[in-house]
Amino acid sequence: MNIIEYKEQIQHPLQEATLCFLVRDGEVLLAMKKRGFAKGKFNGVGGKANQGETIEETATRETFEEIGVQVENLQKVASLECFFPENISLGQHVTVFIAKEWKGNPTETEEMDPKWFKLNEIPYENMWPDELIWLPQVLAGKTVKAQFMFGTNDLIIDQNIEITN
Repeated sequence: MNIIEYKEQIQHPLQEATLCFLVRDGEVLLAMKKRGFAKGKFNGVGGKANQGETIEETATRETFEEIGVQVENLQKVASLECFFPENISLGQHVTVFIAKEWKGNPTETEEMDPKWFKLNEIPYENMWPDELIWLPQVLAGKTVKAQFMFGTNDLIIDQNIEITN
């Protein structure tokens, strides 16, 4: 089954979610997920939207809850649809932001352990496999619109990617 066939079968909208990556002087902040979905993986910070909340409000709230930082001037850099045929409820539409301005220092919480990485030392082997495809693009200043279908062990079984400057 491919993404087009799968989308025809979906009966409900994807869960709206966010990711936010703090960027400074050739470094990106990633956080190790300590519990729940994606436990044990590095990622940006973020989560699911609450009812009535804009996606920017979600990114701001989640970043503060997960690492204690108040982001400013969010830049939307990607729109990702993630499908999990083996567990339909995990499907998400993820809006990805980069923040170059914030207040506070990233701090470990019950959910996330933040760490700065040089752009050439990002631990892709400890991240979702799709991030190796789109994250370098957004860190290079490009915009990405993509769809990923994940199978067993979170392997990508289909993908559609559009990259613009």
